[in-house]
Amino acid sequence: MPWGLLEGLLGHACPGCGGRLDQPLLCTPCRRSLRAFRGKEMVYLGLYGRVGGLARALKYRGRLGLARLLAPPLAQGVREAGWALQGVTSVPTLLPRLLRRGYNPPEVLARELARALGLPYRPLLRRGRYTPSQPTRGRARGRLPADLFLPVARVEGAWLLVDDVLTSGATFLRAREALLRAGASRVYGAFLAVRDPGALGPYG
Repeated sequence: MPWGLLEGLLGHACPGCGGRLDQPLLCTPCRRSLRAFRGKEMVYLGLYGRVGGLARALKYRGRLGLARLLAPPLAQGVREAGWALQGVTSVPTLLPRLLRRGYNPPEVLARELARALGLPYRPLLRRGRYTPSQPTRGRARGRLPADLFLPVARVEGAWLLVDDVLTSGATFLRAREALLRAGASRVYGAFLAVRDPGALGPYG
């Protein structure tokens, strides 16, 4: 029995459109519609209202296989941007969240994106402090501690920093600052979904 049909019989709708699955994980129309959008220093697959279901499926429903489908269009956006990257890393999660979920969604996506780009993946940051989930916050980087993220190694050159959803931009910018302190010359961003296109200001 085809996997898409089996998932349909089990009640799994396409996380992209909510329709019937005719292929594993993501229906054919949603697969065909995947493409990257670019800002000044970021790439993403779409606004949260359109692709938020994909982010939720990866983050909360354990659909890790989606990362293999979502990474190639993001990689194409990175290649079109022409960034000369040394490697790919991701925004880390807190240990309790990692233990509860069993994986870090940005890392899962970042590893697939690194593979698609033919670049190394390195976990370069760790969480230094606890903060509430970003969906409850506005644009308030100043409210996040400067040591929210700490580098675990020195780096050189430009790096791609991956997160699943860009909400206020505060968390991403703190992680970016940590990478710059670690020696990165430039830090670009890659996301599945963006809630507010203006969240990164001059970096978006």
